[in-house]
Amino acid sequence: MHTLLEDIRACRLCADSFAATETAHEPRPVLRAAPTARLLIAGQAPGMKVHLSGMPFTDPSGDRLRDWLGIGPDTFYDETRVAIVPMAFCFPGYRKGSDLPPPALCAATWRARVMAELPEIRLTVLVGGHAQRWHLGVKTGVTETVARWRDFSPAVLPLPHPSWRNTAWLNRNPWFEAELLPVLRTLVAEVLA
Repeated sequence: MHTLLEDIRACRLCADSFAATETAHEPRPVLRAAPTARLLIAGQAPGMKVHLSGMPFTDPSGDRLRDWLGIGPDTFYDETRVAIVPMAFCFPGYRKGSDLPPPALCAATWRARVMAELPEIRLTVLVGGHAQRWHLGVKTGVTETVARWRDFSPAVLPLPHPSWRNTAWLNRNPWFEAELLPVLRTLVAEVLA
């Protein structure tokens, strides 16, 4: 896995695409993984704050996600226990002030290889629609997929993105906090014990 991670961190496949965005930035792949990890966080793509920090979920979304999982930063960033592998490893840039979607080229190039190097994963947390479509093969939207979480548990749990932009979604779907989050926290504790 060490060589694979070095290859990913050196990847420049999307350099021209990123240079053409509003941010005109260089690729900076951000992920954390080790073959011993038992929990996989499969997100969408890093945002600008993560691009700048080089660490996944170093933003308010990360704070909310860690709260949902019931773990602190020390556990969350222990790559021997928690793999954080987004669908695209680099910040895709902005269009009209909004994040662009994760480039499909990233998952097509790297995803299967990374998953093959994570044999100990016991729980996969799918954050957002891109991860849910790739891992589950669903064609449904996030709300419907997350509402069907029992169909995928205990090995996989789909979540909405923990972004502040989804606060209204959380308010409209109180079952998420009341029903899914307690199960998520229990499963995470069991997997990481």
